[in-house]
Amino acid sequence: MGLLISKLWSMFGNEEHKLVMVGLDNAGKTTILYQFLMNEVVHTSPTIGSNVEEVVWRNIHFLVWDLGGQQSLRAAWSTYYTNTEFIIMVIDSTDRERLAVTREELYRMLQHEDLSKASLLVYANKQDLKGSLSAAEISRQLDLTSIKKHQWHIQACCALTGEGLYQGLEWIVQRIKKK
Repeated sequence: MGLLISKLWSMFGNEEHKLVMVGLDNAGKTTILYQFLMNEVVHTSPTIGSNVEEVVWRNIHFLVWDLGGQQSLRAAWSTYYTNTEFIIMVIDSTDRERLAVTREELYRMLQHEDLSKASLLVYANKQDLKGSLSAAEISRQLDLTSIKKHQWHIQACCALTGEGLYQGLEWIVQRIKKK
C-alpha cells in the first residue's frame, strides 16, 4: 500500500527544483527558457537582471532562473545561488573568442559555497550554425574533465529548433531520481 501511495505522490507531487541558467550575453539562455515553456521560438532582447519561470517536465517542477550575461551583470549571479540544485551553463558554440571568459566564469561559479552540491549541465548551443565548435571541442576548451566535485554533462543543442534541449533535461531528471 505504501509503495502505491509513494508512486502516486511521485506522479502528482509538487516537488520543485531550482535551476540557474547562466552564460555570456547572446548565448541563447532566454531562447532556451521559452523553448521549454512554449515549445516555440520567441523573439527576445538582452536580459537585464533575470527572468524566472516554472517549467514542468515529466511531472517535475523546475524553477528556472535565467540570469543576464552581460559583463556588468555577472558579478550579481551569486545572489541567485542559494538553494540551487542545478546550474545550466549555455554556451554560444560559435563564440570562440570568448570561451576563455566563459571558462573563467564557470570556475569562479563552481567555487561558490552555495553551489557546492549543485550539478552542472552545459548546453553547447547554436550547433546549427556553420563553424560551431562541437560539444567535445567545447568540453576540451573548458577542461570539463577537471571538474571532480560536481556532476556534469555537456549537451549539444540548438535553442531555435529545440534539438538536444530535452536530452539535457533528461540528464537532470536522472540526477534527481538518484538522490
